[in-house]
Amino acid sequence: MKSPLPVRDGVNATRLRLPETGPWATAMDYVLERFGHVDPDGIVDRFERGEVAAFDGSRLTPSTPLNAHTFIWYYRELPQETRLPVELDILHQDEHLVVADKPHFLPTTPGGMYVAESALVRLRNLLGLPDLVPIHRLDRMTAGVLLFAVNPETRGKYQVLFERRQVRKEYEAVAPVRADLELPLTVRSRMIKSRTYLLAQEVPGEPNAETRIELLRADGASGLYRLEPHTGKTHQLRVHMASLGLGIRNDPFYPELLPQAPDDYAKPLQLLARAIRFKDPLTREPVEYRSQLQLAEAPA
Repeated sequence: MKSPLPVRDGVNATRLRLPETGPWATAMDYVLERFGHVDPDGIVDRFERGEVAAFDGSRLTPSTPLNAHTFIWYYRELPQETRLPVELDILHQDEHLVVADKPHFLPTTPGGMYVAESALVRLRNLLGLPDLVPIHRLDRMTAGVLLFAVNPETRGKYQVLFERRQVRKEYEAVAPVRADLELPLTVRSRMIKSRTYLLAQEVPGEPNAETRIELLRADGASGLYRLEPHTGKTHQLRVHMASLGLGIRNDPFYPELLPQAPDDYAKPLQLLARAIRFKDPLTREPVEYRSQLQLAEAPA
């Protein structure tokens, strides 16, 4: 459902579904009861300024009846964010794709305390591309190759490659070395992650997550690994490495959940999306995009 409001400062308008009936005479009354504890004056101001829109583009006022519209869109009043001390590089750009080299600590999309400080919003503002959307995602703590669609008309052709697992991804990670572990090997397990629980878990059952793990080089007790996921479960690589006793360096979640602490920019998670390969659906030619970043703790 396309928003009737344009992207502003790189951020999409927020959509809200209104109830069909209730004790609220107007749409603004409902919004005030639901969100008024946050910023009641700001809500009233947005309705008065005509910054709340219905699907047809018409603007709501403080007196618009509750049941006049099913969905409404509005701009959130965003808090001032401190810029994260990391930089985003562009590996490739054409009329259909932007390929970025995402640094550690920068989220892919807005969420929680990070809105302007996300790869998506930074790129929209930097490149002047309000329709830019991510084709896939990387965890905030993971760095590396990240693809964005530029053209809404060709976006779906790239998205379907990921849905059909026609994209090969290669990661690198720094982790301990186990002399008793024969590599390369493929880990298969069943993984779940609920919306209410922070960590992903391995549970009994038919496998739905698969990762090939190979040791590239080692220096004493530390090794650089190549990880090739054949599926895309949340935290899959981190869980599979930890399950082998190879917890990725500086991982605050696996194998042990550490107490919440401020980001330590000197100790990023040693996990990098090194490369991504696929046959371009428009040119039908094979393409490969490789990160130029390096894992600081990788053995020489």
